[in-house]
Amino acid sequence: MNGRRDSSLARRRFLATAAKAGALLATLNIVPQSGLGAEAPSNQTPVASIGAGRLGDASGPAEFKVLLFSKTLGFRHANIPLGIEAIRRLGVEHGFAVDATEDSGVFTPENLGRYKSVIFLSATGHVLDEGQQRAFKDYVLGGGGFVGIHGALFGPSACEEKWAWYGGLCCVAFKDHSAVVPARVDIEDRTNPSTAELPEHWLRTDEWYNYQGTPRGGARVLATVEESTYQGGTVGQDHPIAWCKPMGKGIVWYSAMGHTDESFREPLFLKHILGGIQLTARVKPGDLTPNPKPARRQTE
Repeated sequence: MNGRRDSSLARRRFLATAAKAGALLATLNIVPQSGLGAEAPSNQTPVASIGAGRLGDASGPAEFKVLLFSKTLGFRHANIPLGIEAIRRLGVEHGFAVDATEDSGVFTPENLGRYKSVIFLSATGHVLDEGQQRAFKDYVLGGGGFVGIHGALFGPSACEEKWAWYGGLCCVAFKDHSAVVPARVDIEDRTNPSTAELPEHWLRTDEWYNYQGTPRGGARVLATVEESTYQGGTVGQDHPIAWCKPMGKGIVWYSAMGHTDESFREPLFLKHILGGIQLTARVKPGDLTPNPKPARRQTE
């Protein structure tokens, strides 16, 4: 009899513990694989959905959802976990939910249709197969948003170097980069949500990308880096560092900044990223018209 009572007591304690765990998961809104029904490979990160409300109200409903993709098959930036954490925090503060994953299997038409924008956070290498590429292309051309951050640029040693359409989405091909050094970023578009709150001349430290080609003429340049303020720039007097454009019915936004750990602790850089998300998700408007090179550039 004592054995039965002990067994019954242990069962009740187990059920109580399981109920508490279930309540916690429900509160955090953690979901496996976005409902795809398969466990992620051990070297991948399952989708984790972080519910969000308006600023100061993390319990409120999210206004929209974004997919944060950070798979790397090439160089892996050490600050990716910091970037994921920072973007999740932006979601909590500004009313959107963030599904973070490194599983390419989530790139299906049905799953992508759940998101207002897809963020490539320094994704590198050939991360999507042909079917996944087709689903992502259709998503963007059909009206989905795309945010590219730093290493997600097209090209060798960067992302999807053999996928020509992705090259057109990015506008340029990665060539090389400077050391991590201070430089001056000049804001060209003072109305875009990703640059409106930045200083006209923004002094910051980063790894500055050089490219083959230029987004100038095919995209709206939002900011440039002044090569005379650092060593290692080879693009020239007009060195775009962030830009946006329409792509089919979708909106593309890219920033070449974001190499350092400190980037995702910088309030101004986080405002920059937030504005790119809001623009591509169509929460905030921005001019997408390609802009010519300014006739005069300030050198102060």
